[in-house]
Amino acid sequence: MTKQNDPALDPSLVQNILKQVARRVVGQDAMIERLMVSLLTGGHVLIEGVPGLAKTLAVKTLAETVRTKFSRVQFTPDLLPADVIGTQVFDQASGTFSVKRGPIFANIVLADEINRAPAKVQAALLEAMQEKQVTIGGTSFVLDEPFLVLATQNPIEQEGTYPLPEAQIDRFMLKLRVGYPTRDEEKEIMRRMAGGDAIPVEPVATPAAIMATRAHVAGLFLDERIVNYIVDIVHATRTPGDVGLPDLVPLIEFGASPRATISLAQASRAHAFLRGRDFVSPDDVRAMAPDVLRHRVLLTYEAEAENVVSDEVVARVLATVPAP
Repeated sequence: MTKQNDPALDPSLVQNILKQVARRVVGQDAMIERLMVSLLTGGHVLIEGVPGLAKTLAVKTLAETVRTKFSRVQFTPDLLPADVIGTQVFDQASGTFSVKRGPIFANIVLADEINRAPAKVQAALLEAMQEKQVTIGGTSFVLDEPFLVLATQNPIEQEGTYPLPEAQIDRFMLKLRVGYPTRDEEKEIMRRMAGGDAIPVEPVATPAAIMATRAHVAGLFLDERIVNYIVDIVHATRTPGDVGLPDLVPLIEFGASPRATISLAQASRAHAFLRGRDFVSPDDVRAMAPDVLRHRVLLTYEAEAENVVSDEVVARVLATVPAP
């Protein structure tokens, strides 16, 4: 566990980053906080919302606050896996192959409109997201830490989009749903953007500071009762009848995976850290559970016919499973 007085741990890291992001992004506090959770845990994030809600701007701005390598991939239907991870190039002069690295070789990767590309391209991200390495021509290349994939997508029901494979969705620690700004926020957005000039931000964090903070977050105290609470919540998505929710049984096709348990513990620790605490409370778990579970609870056709969404299922589970 990293100690508070560790010289590598910068206690002002979070506030410095948030201050820079706030120069460009108005409102969307929940999204910004979840992006900070991602940065503090190393978990990937999928952000869903209609165009124009500052999803891309928020991710790009967050990346600019870190003195490290950032790349953006605009996903389109004609994108190829080699356009993401790279490929081998033949040099006629020497008669040998060399590796041309793709944009995945960065610390923070923005996968913009990820569901615009077909499954084979989305699948190219799987190894990178889980193993933090890529394979090109039979050779594996380890990606530098910190490594994050922050992806945006349009709602599935819009034209020209492809549903993400379940195996890939599960590799995202969080799935965020972004809504419209308030009236006052929209007026402030209009004021800031009236000039048309880009608002500058300063890099205020280093990879070393991020990794030191991650080590501290990973060591925050997690009481055994909180551990049991997290496991009970995840298990309730698989066997809701065991917690007194038999009506959810025909609505859930598959419950959350063990990866959800790990992600919920990590995200809860980061949420506690952002609240200035060195221990995790049930409130941290409840706050992060919807974003951790909404994409991992797969519903049946019966649920779709009844217009039941995963957020409703997760909400009922949280309301039923007793907190310590």
